[in-house]
Amino acid sequence: MQTQDMKTYGYGRQNITQEDIDAVVEVLKSPYLTCGPNVKAFEQTICDYTGAKYCVAVNSATSGLHIAMMAAGVKEGDEVITSPMTFLASANCARFCGADVKFADVEKETANIDAQEIKKHISPKTKAVVPVHFAGQSCDMEKIHEIAKEHNLFVIEDAAHAIGSDYKDTKVGSCKYSDMTVFSFHPVKTITTCEGGAVTTNDEELYKKLCAFRAHGMHKDGDMVNNWKYEMRELGYNYRMTDVQAALGISQMKRLDKFKKRRREIVDFYNRELKLPHLTEKDFSNACFHLYPILVEDREKFYFDARKAGLNLQVHYIPVHTQPYYRQFGYNWGDFPNAENYYKHCISLPLYPDLTDEDLEEIVRRIKGIL
Repeated sequence: MQTQDMKTYGYGRQNITQEDIDAVVEVLKSPYLTCGPNVKAFEQTICDYTGAKYCVAVNSATSGLHIAMMAAGVKEGDEVITSPMTFLASANCARFCGADVKFADVEKETANIDAQEIKKHISPKTKAVVPVHFAGQSCDMEKIHEIAKEHNLFVIEDAAHAIGSDYKDTKVGSCKYSDMTVFSFHPVKTITTCEGGAVTTNDEELYKKLCAFRAHGMHKDGDMVNNWKYEMRELGYNYRMTDVQAALGISQMKRLDKFKKRRREIVDFYNRELKLPHLTEKDFSNACFHLYPILVEDREKFYFDARKAGLNLQVHYIPVHTQPYYRQFGYNWGDFPNAENYYKHCISLPLYPDLTDEDLEEIVRRIKGIL
Protein backbone atom coordinates (compact mmCIF):
# COMPACT_ATOMS: atom_id res chain seq x y z
CA MET A 1 0.00 0.00 0.00
CA GLN A 2 1.33 3.45 -0.94
CA THR A 3 2.03 5.75 1.99
CA GLN A 4 2.28 9.54 1.92
CA ASP A 5 6.08 9.59 2.15
CA MET A 6 6.67 6.68 -0.28
CA LYS A 7 8.84 7.58 -3.25
CA THR A 8 6.96 7.11 -6.49
CA TYR A 9 8.38 6.13 -9.87
CA GLY A 10 7.01 6.74 -13.35
CA TYR A 11 7.97 4.81 -16.47
CA GLY A 12 10.02 7.66 -17.98
CA ARG A 13 11.54 11.01 -17.11
CA GLN A 14 13.86 13.63 -18.58
CA ASN A 15 17.39 14.29 -17.27
CA ILE A 16 18.16 18.02 -16.99
CA THR A 17 21.49 19.39 -15.76
CA GLN A 18 22.81 22.84 -14.98
CA GLU A 19 24.65 22.70 -18.31
CA ASP A 20 21.30 22.26 -20.07
CA ILE A 21 19.81 25.18 -18.15
CA ASP A 22 22.81 27.41 -18.92
CA ALA A 23 22.55 26.57 -22.64
CA VAL A 24 18.89 27.61 -22.69
CA VAL A 25 19.52 30.80 -20.70
CA GLU A 26 22.29 31.79 -23.11
CA VAL A 27 19.85 31.61 -26.02
CA LEU A 28 17.23 33.60 -24.11
CA LYS A 29 19.80 36.38 -23.83
CA SER A 30 20.69 36.19 -27.55
CA PRO A 31 19.09 37.91 -30.56
CA TYR A 32 17.61 34.59 -31.79
CA LEU A 33 14.79 32.76 -30.08
CA THR A 34 13.10 30.96 -32.95
CA CYS A 35 14.55 29.01 -35.89
CA GLY A 36 18.13 30.37 -35.95
CA PRO A 37 21.79 29.32 -35.63
CA ASN A 38 21.22 26.84 -32.81
CA VAL A 39 18.73 24.92 -34.94
CA LYS A 40 21.36 24.62 -37.66
CA ALA A 41 23.95 23.54 -35.09
CA PHE A 42 21.57 20.95 -33.61
CA GLU A 43 20.84 19.55 -37.07
CA GLN A 44 24.58 19.23 -37.72
CA THR A 45 25.05 17.52 -34.35
CA ILE A 46 22.48 14.88 -35.32
CA CYS A 47 24.13 14.42 -38.72
CA ASP A 48 27.53 14.01 -37.09
CA TYR A 49 26.14 11.42 -34.67
CA THR A 50 24.06 9.36 -37.09
CA GLY A 51 26.17 9.73 -40.23
CA ALA A 52 23.25 11.10 -42.26
CA LYS A 53 23.99 13.86 -44.78
CA TYR A 54 21.00 16.06 -43.93
CA CYS A 55 18.77 16.77 -40.94
CA VAL A 56 15.66 18.92 -40.55
CA ALA A 57 14.63 19.77 -36.98
CA VAL A 58 10.92 20.17 -36.31
CA ASN A 59 8.57 20.87 -33.42
CA SER A 60 7.55 17.22 -32.92
CA ALA A 61 8.10 13.75 -34.32
CA THR A 62 4.49 13.84 -35.52
CA SER A 63 5.35 16.90 -37.63
CA GLY A 64 8.45 15.07 -38.85
CA LEU A 65 6.40 12.08 -39.96
CA HIS A 66 3.92 14.37 -41.71
CA ILE A 67 6.51 16.26 -43.76
CA ALA A 68 8.32 12.99 -44.53
CA MET A 69 5.07 11.70 -46.02
CA MET A 70 4.68 14.92 -48.01
CA ALA A 71 8.29 14.80 -49.23
CA ALA A 72 7.69 11.22 -50.42
CA GLY A 73 4.67 12.44 -52.40
CA VAL A 74 2.13 10.40 -50.43
CA LYS A 75 -1.38 11.48 -51.42
CA GLU A 76 -5.01 10.43 -51.62
CA GLY A 77 -5.34 7.04 -53.29
CA ASP A 78 -1.98 5.80 -51.98
CA GLU A 79 -1.45 3.22 -49.27
CA VAL A 80 1.13 3.25 -46.47
CA ILE A 81 2.08 0.16 -44.45
CA THR A 82 3.02 0.45 -40.79
CA SER A 83 2.85 -1.40 -37.48
CA PRO A 84 -0.28 -1.60 -35.32
CA MET A 85 1.97 -1.66 -32.22
CA THR A 86 2.94 2.01 -32.06
CA PHE A 87 1.75 5.46 -31.11
CA LEU A 88 -1.06 6.90 -33.23
CA ALA A 89 1.18 9.28 -35.22
CA SER A 90 2.89 6.46 -37.13
CA ALA A 91 -0.40 5.79 -38.92
CA ASN A 92 -2.00 9.23 -38.70
CA CYS A 93 0.78 10.82 -40.77
CA ALA A 94 -0.46 8.90 -43.81
CA ARG A 95 -4.06 9.94 -43.14
CA PHE A 96 -2.94 13.60 -42.94
CA CYS A 97 -2.05 13.21 -46.62
CA GLY A 98 -5.29 11.42 -47.51
CA ALA A 99 -3.64 8.00 -47.91
CA ASP A 100 -5.02 4.71 -46.62
CA VAL A 101 -3.22 2.86 -43.83
CA LYS A 102 -2.44 -0.84 -44.05
CA PHE A 103 -1.13 -2.57 -40.95
CA ALA A 104 1.29 -5.49 -40.84
CA ASP A 105 1.58 -7.69 -37.75
CA VAL A 106 4.61 -7.66 -35.46
CA GLU A 107 7.16 -10.24 -34.37
CA LYS A 108 6.25 -11.94 -31.10
CA GLU A 109 9.73 -11.58 -29.60
CA THR A 110 10.38 -7.90 -30.42
CA ALA A 111 7.00 -6.23 -31.13
CA ASN A 112 8.68 -4.81 -34.24
CA ILE A 113 6.97 -5.02 -37.61
CA ASP A 114 7.53 -8.38 -39.31
CA ALA A 115 9.17 -7.97 -42.70
CA GLN A 116 7.38 -11.03 -44.05
CA GLU A 117 4.04 -9.58 -42.96
CA ILE A 118 4.79 -6.39 -44.87
CA LYS A 119 4.95 -8.42 -48.10
CA LYS A 120 1.37 -9.64 -47.59
CA HIS A 121 -0.04 -6.11 -47.63
CA ILE A 122 1.78 -4.61 -50.60
CA SER A 123 -0.51 -3.64 -53.47
CA PRO A 124 -0.19 -1.49 -56.62
CA LYS A 125 -1.35 1.43 -54.45
CA THR A 126 1.40 1.05 -51.84
CA LYS A 127 3.65 4.11 -51.72
CA ALA A 128 5.64 3.80 -48.48
CA VAL A 129 6.49 1.62 -45.50
CA VAL A 130 6.88 3.03 -41.98
CA PRO A 131 8.77 0.55 -39.77
CA VAL A 132 8.63 1.50 -36.08
CA HIS A 133 11.67 0.78 -33.91
CA PHE A 134 9.67 -0.34 -30.90
CA ALA A 135 11.14 0.31 -27.43
CA GLY A 136 14.40 1.43 -29.07
CA GLN A 137 15.34 -1.74 -30.93
CA SER A 138 15.70 -1.36 -34.69
CA CYS A 139 13.55 -3.36 -37.03
CA ASP A 140 15.41 -5.58 -39.48
CA MET A 141 16.00 -2.72 -41.87
CA GLU A 142 18.06 -4.61 -44.43
CA LYS A 143 15.19 -7.02 -45.07
CA ILE A 144 12.66 -4.20 -45.18
CA HIS A 145 14.88 -2.22 -47.54
CA GLU A 146 15.13 -5.19 -49.92
CA ILE A 147 11.34 -5.61 -49.98
CA ALA A 148 10.81 -1.88 -50.54
CA LYS A 149 13.38 -1.72 -53.33
CA GLU A 150 11.73 -4.64 -55.11
CA HIS A 151 8.40 -2.77 -55.11
CA ASN A 152 9.75 0.78 -55.55
CA LEU A 153 8.51 1.96 -52.14
CA PHE A 154 9.72 4.73 -49.86
CA VAL A 155 10.98 3.63 -46.44
CA ILE A 156 10.43 6.12 -43.63
CA GLU A 157 11.81 4.89 -40.30
CA ASP A 158 9.80 5.87 -37.24
CA ALA A 159 12.71 6.05 -34.81
CA ALA A 160 10.86 8.05 -32.15
CA HIS A 161 12.14 5.52 -29.59
CA ALA A 162 15.56 4.94 -31.07
CA ILE A 163 17.96 7.89 -31.01
CA GLY A 164 21.31 6.35 -30.01
CA SER A 165 20.46 2.83 -31.18
CA ASP A 166 22.58 0.79 -33.60
CA TYR A 167 21.51 -1.60 -36.34
CA LYS A 168 24.30 -3.90 -37.55
CA ASP A 169 27.18 -1.56 -38.47
CA THR A 170 25.13 1.66 -38.62
CA LYS A 171 23.47 4.17 -36.34
CA VAL A 172 19.71 4.37 -36.53
CA GLY A 173 19.16 7.56 -38.48
CA SER A 174 22.00 7.00 -40.94
CA CYS A 175 19.36 6.18 -43.59
CA LYS A 176 21.55 3.45 -45.04
CA TYR A 177 18.44 1.30 -45.47
CA SER A 178 15.78 3.99 -45.75
CA ASP A 179 14.87 7.26 -47.41
CA MET A 180 14.17 9.16 -44.20
CA THR A 181 14.30 8.60 -40.43
CA VAL A 182 12.20 10.46 -37.88
CA PHE A 183 13.25 11.04 -34.24
CA SER A 184 11.33 12.28 -31.20
CA PHE A 185 12.70 14.46 -28.40
CA HIS A 186 9.68 14.37 -26.09
CA PRO A 187 10.69 14.49 -22.37
CA VAL A 188 10.30 10.73 -21.85
CA LYS A 189 12.59 9.94 -24.81
CA THR A 190 16.35 9.41 -24.51
CA ILE A 191 17.18 13.07 -25.14
CA THR A 192 14.73 15.95 -24.97
CA THR A 193 14.12 19.37 -26.49
CA CYS A 194 10.89 19.63 -24.42
CA GLU A 195 8.76 18.89 -27.48
CA GLY A 196 10.58 18.36 -30.75
CA GLY A 197 11.70 16.00 -33.46
CA ALA A 198 13.96 15.68 -36.48
CA VAL A 199 14.07 14.02 -39.90
CA THR A 200 17.33 12.72 -41.38
CA THR A 201 17.96 11.81 -45.02
CA ASN A 202 20.78 11.35 -47.51
CA ASP A 203 18.74 12.64 -50.46
CA GLU A 204 19.25 16.33 -51.28
CA GLU A 205 15.90 16.66 -53.06
CA LEU A 206 14.03 15.16 -50.11
CA TYR A 207 15.96 17.50 -47.81
CA LYS A 208 14.89 20.56 -49.79
CA LYS A 209 11.27 19.41 -49.70
CA LEU A 210 11.43 18.76 -45.94
CA CYS A 211 12.81 22.24 -45.33
CA ALA A 212 10.05 23.81 -47.40
CA PHE A 213 7.21 21.80 -45.86
CA ARG A 214 8.52 22.70 -42.38
CA ALA A 215 8.15 26.42 -43.18
CA HIS A 216 4.89 27.12 -45.04
CA GLY A 217 6.17 25.76 -48.38
CA MET A 218 8.56 28.69 -48.74
CA HIS A 219 11.71 28.52 -50.86
CA LYS A 220 14.70 30.87 -51.02
CA ASP A 221 17.16 30.00 -53.75
CA GLY A 222 18.87 31.51 -56.76
CA ASP A 223 18.96 35.31 -56.53
CA MET A 224 16.55 35.23 -53.56
CA VAL A 225 19.09 33.87 -51.06
CA ASN A 226 20.44 37.20 -49.80
CA ASN A 227 17.37 39.41 -50.01
CA TRP A 228 13.80 39.65 -48.75
CA LYS A 229 12.27 37.54 -51.50
CA TYR A 230 10.82 34.06 -51.14
CA GLU A 231 8.42 31.88 -53.07
CA MET A 232 5.68 29.66 -51.72
CA ARG A 233 5.64 26.78 -54.22
CA GLU A 234 3.47 24.32 -52.29
CA LEU A 235 1.32 24.26 -49.17
CA GLY A 236 3.46 23.82 -46.07
CA TYR A 237 3.13 24.19 -42.31
CA ASN A 238 4.77 25.99 -39.41
CA TYR A 239 6.62 23.00 -37.97
CA ARG A 240 9.81 24.85 -37.07
CA MET A 241 11.87 24.18 -33.95
CA THR A 242 12.96 27.12 -31.79
CA ASP A 243 16.58 28.03 -31.00
CA VAL A 244 15.74 27.56 -27.31
CA GLN A 245 14.76 23.94 -27.91
CA ALA A 246 17.76 23.35 -30.16
CA ALA A 247 20.18 24.66 -27.53
CA LEU A 248 18.76 22.15 -25.06
CA GLY A 249 19.07 19.42 -27.71
CA ILE A 250 22.74 20.22 -28.40
CA SER A 251 23.50 20.02 -24.69
CA GLN A 252 21.56 16.77 -24.30
CA MET A 253 23.33 15.14 -27.27
CA LYS A 254 26.63 15.45 -25.40
CA ARG A 255 25.27 12.89 -22.90
CA LEU A 256 23.52 10.56 -25.34
CA ASP A 257 26.09 7.77 -25.10
CA LYS A 258 26.06 8.08 -21.31
CA PHE A 259 22.26 7.83 -21.33
CA LYS A 260 22.46 4.74 -23.51
CA LYS A 261 24.96 3.04 -21.23
CA ARG A 262 22.77 3.60 -18.17
CA ARG A 263 19.59 2.49 -19.92
CA ARG A 264 21.23 -0.76 -20.97
CA GLU A 265 22.49 -1.29 -17.41
CA ILE A 266 18.93 -0.91 -16.11
CA VAL A 267 17.59 -3.37 -18.69
CA ASP A 268 20.29 -5.88 -17.71
CA PHE A 269 19.39 -5.44 -14.03
CA TYR A 270 15.69 -6.10 -14.66
CA ASN A 271 16.49 -9.12 -16.81
CA ARG A 272 18.70 -10.56 -14.11
CA GLU A 273 16.58 -9.76 -11.05
CA LEU A 274 13.02 -10.24 -12.30
CA LYS A 275 13.34 -13.03 -14.87
CA LEU A 276 9.90 -12.11 -16.25
CA PRO A 277 8.86 -12.52 -19.89
CA HIS A 278 10.04 -9.50 -21.86
CA LEU A 279 11.01 -8.46 -25.37
CA THR A 280 14.27 -9.96 -26.61
CA GLU A 281 17.09 -8.19 -28.42
CA LYS A 282 18.18 -9.49 -31.80
CA ASP A 283 21.83 -10.19 -32.63
CA PHE A 284 21.92 -7.29 -35.08
CA SER A 285 20.79 -4.80 -32.42
CA ASN A 286 22.58 -2.58 -29.94
CA ALA A 287 19.59 -0.66 -28.70
CA CYS A 288 19.35 2.50 -26.68
CA PHE A 289 16.27 1.21 -24.91
CA HIS A 290 13.42 3.69 -24.52
CA LEU A 291 11.06 1.20 -22.85
CA TYR A 292 11.30 -1.94 -20.75
CA PRO A 293 7.98 -3.75 -21.18
CA ILE A 294 7.33 -6.96 -19.26
CA LEU A 295 4.51 -9.42 -19.92
CA VAL A 296 2.17 -10.30 -17.06
CA GLU A 297 -0.83 -12.60 -16.95
CA ASP A 298 -3.37 -10.19 -15.44
CA ARG A 299 -2.22 -6.80 -16.70
CA GLU A 300 -5.11 -4.76 -15.30
CA LYS A 301 -4.64 -6.11 -11.77
CA PHE A 302 -0.87 -5.64 -12.02
CA TYR A 303 -1.32 -2.04 -13.21
CA PHE A 304 -3.52 -0.99 -10.28
CA ASP A 305 -1.53 -2.97 -7.70
CA ALA A 306 1.60 -1.23 -8.98
CA ARG A 307 -0.02 2.19 -8.56
CA LYS A 308 -0.85 1.35 -4.97
CA ALA A 309 2.82 0.45 -4.53
CA GLY A 310 4.01 3.79 -5.89
CA LEU A 311 4.81 2.58 -9.41
CA ASN A 312 3.03 4.69 -12.03
CA LEU A 313 3.59 2.40 -14.99
CA GLN A 314 2.31 2.66 -18.57
CA VAL A 315 0.96 0.44 -21.32
CA HIS A 316 2.67 0.70 -24.73
CA TYR A 317 0.42 0.58 -26.77
CA ILE A 318 -3.23 -0.03 -27.51
CA PRO A 319 -3.01 -1.45 -31.06
CA VAL A 320 -3.78 1.37 -33.48
CA HIS A 321 -6.13 -0.70 -35.65
CA THR A 322 -8.48 -1.17 -32.68
CA GLN A 323 -9.03 2.56 -32.18
CA PRO A 324 -12.53 3.77 -33.12
CA TYR A 325 -11.17 5.98 -35.90
CA TYR A 326 -9.44 3.08 -37.66
CA ARG A 327 -12.24 0.62 -37.05
CA GLN A 328 -14.40 2.67 -39.42
CA PHE A 329 -12.09 1.42 -42.19
CA GLY A 330 -12.94 -2.19 -41.42
CA TYR A 331 -10.27 -3.07 -38.85
CA ASN A 332 -11.19 -4.96 -35.71
CA TRP A 333 -9.87 -7.09 -32.89
CA GLY A 334 -8.48 -10.36 -34.22
CA ASP A 335 -6.85 -8.85 -37.30
CA PHE A 336 -3.27 -8.84 -35.97
CA PRO A 337 -2.95 -11.52 -33.29
CA ASN A 338 0.70 -10.97 -32.36
CA ALA A 339 0.19 -7.26 -31.69
CA GLU A 340 -3.04 -7.90 -29.82
CA ASN A 341 -1.62 -10.67 -27.65
CA TYR A 342 1.36 -8.51 -26.77
CA TYR A 343 -0.94 -5.63 -25.82
CA LYS A 344 -3.04 -7.81 -23.51
CA HIS A 345 -0.03 -8.61 -21.34
CA CYS A 346 2.46 -5.72 -21.65
CA ILE A 347 3.33 -3.05 -19.11
CA SER A 348 6.40 -0.79 -19.12
CA LEU A 349 8.62 -0.52 -16.04
CA PRO A 350 10.58 2.61 -15.00
CA LEU A 351 13.50 3.21 -17.35
CA TYR A 352 15.44 6.49 -17.21
CA PRO A 353 19.05 7.44 -16.39
CA ASP A 354 18.33 9.14 -13.05
CA LEU A 355 17.36 5.81 -11.48
CA THR A 356 20.04 4.82 -8.96
CA ASP A 357 20.98 1.26 -8.07
CA GLU A 358 19.06 1.76 -4.83
CA ASP A 359 16.02 2.89 -6.78
CA LEU A 360 16.21 -0.21 -8.97
CA GLU A 361 16.44 -2.50 -5.95
CA GLU A 362 13.38 -0.80 -4.44
CA ILE A 363 11.41 -1.03 -7.70
CA VAL A 364 12.21 -4.75 -8.04
CA ARG A 365 11.25 -5.33 -4.41
CA ARG A 366 7.86 -3.71 -4.97
CA ILE A 367 7.26 -5.62 -8.21
CA LYS A 368 8.04 -8.95 -6.56
CA GLY A 369 5.61 -7.98 -3.80
CA ILE A 370 2.70 -7.66 -6.23
CA LEU A 371 3.41 -10.59 -8.55
